[in-house]
Amino acid sequence: MPMDVRLLRIDSRLLHGQVTTNWAKVTKVNRILVVSDKVAKDRIRRTLLVQASPPGINVNVISVAKMIGIYHDIRFGLLKVMILVEEPEDAKRLIAGGIMVDTVNIGAISFDRTKVMVSDAIAVNDTDVAAFSWIHKKGIRLDVRKVSGDNSRDLWLSLIHISEPTRLDVI
Repeated sequence: MPMDVRLLRIDSRLLHGQVTTNWAKVTKVNRILVVSDKVAKDRIRRTLLVQASPPGINVNVISVAKMIGIYHDIRFGLLKVMILVEEPEDAKRLIAGGIMVDTVNIGAISFDRTKVMVSDAIAVNDTDVAAFSWIHKKGIRLDVRKVSGDNSRDLWLSLIHISEPTRLDVI
């Protein structure tokens, strides 16, 4: 029996107040997994994230490949997890690796000069749009909510204005 993934969330900030005070309680998880190849290699970020864990919930920082490897391992079958990733491409890699979810929650994706804003807290580039398109085509809902009590919005409705996934300039 694979582990119970209660929330797969894309948020550039990873583990922060909204995650610890709201999502962890609502989803009733017993483990938070920060899944990022970059963060797994960064000792300082890894340490800070583990220290930010909410009371009673362990936080682990692991690579995408390790997450895919442990997902089906029966030793982890009792875990009720929240998976946090920084980028849509990492969510896509997890799903392509066999992790089953029906929704991907998007909190915030940071803006930089390669990205365009598609909402007040979400900026995307061509790679992000391609990953979201792939996820959407798998029938997985792209749920935009900062906290569980917010009205759910489908990110795909913001992205369909992009006529070609490789042309963000049409927004």
